[in-house]
Amino acid sequence: MSSTADCKSISLECPVEATTYGYYPNLGANIVMVAIFAICAIAQIVLGIKYRLRAYPIVVFLGCLGETVGYVGRVLMHSNPWDTGPFIIQILLLIVSPSLLAAGIYLTLKHLVLHYGPEYSRLTPKFYTWLFVTCDAIGFLTQCIGGGIEASADNTDKKMLDMGNNIMVAGVTFQAVTMVVCGLLALDFAYSLYRHREERKKVVQAPSAKSARAFQFYLTCFVIAFLAILTRCIYRIPEMAGGWKNDLMRDEVGFMILDGA
Repeated sequence: MSSTADCKSISLECPVEATTYGYYPNLGANIVMVAIFAICAIAQIVLGIKYRLRAYPIVVFLGCLGETVGYVGRVLMHSNPWDTGPFIIQILLLIVSPSLLAAGIYLTLKHLVLHYGPEYSRLTPKFYTWLFVTCDAIGFLTQCIGGGIEASADNTDKKMLDMGNNIMVAGVTFQAVTMVVCGLLALDFAYSLYRHREERKKVVQAPSAKSARAFQFYLTCFVIAFLAILTRCIYRIPEMAGGWKNDLMRDEVGFMILDGA
């Protein structure tokens, strides 16, 4: 049994360097992340009510709420990195919550195809939702199962901890592959629109300058959100696959930049 197996708080026998992360989570940076995701969660409620939307604001709200609580866990870990409660909260929620945000991306893609023209897409608008939300749900549930195994395992049970970790890695990898396939189909759709741009000019009424700018801003935000979530998924694969206490997992700056994306 490890000499730190029974550690409950920082002491000479239980230094912070011996914890999973090997550091005190930065208080200021994690509070900022709590505030950002909390504001985003509240915004989903307000916008959902204002525009009478249902599916999109619900999944994005839940994703932002999960991220908020996850970063609250990291804030609590600042005072005691050995506290298993906040550790489990943050590792579970920060792993699974982006799946809900990705679901919002897939729901949005359906409406973009409807807006620009389903005839230019390889998939029907409805199929985008069914295919990618279903795959996203599979990845989400896989991560939840892996996280549940980790949370219920004894700290000294390396076999169970590794099993849970491997299942979570599989879930994150599946989510990343799903996003890559979705991104490739979106690029194919965009290219199809570009090839038929002259044809579309004849049948589609040009929007006002104000509407065009607003929609361009919306599309830019959509692309940034997609790339941010995909970046996070790609980062999480080696971070989790490297095992507990690996160098990547113990790099807080990298975590805040790449996972906080």
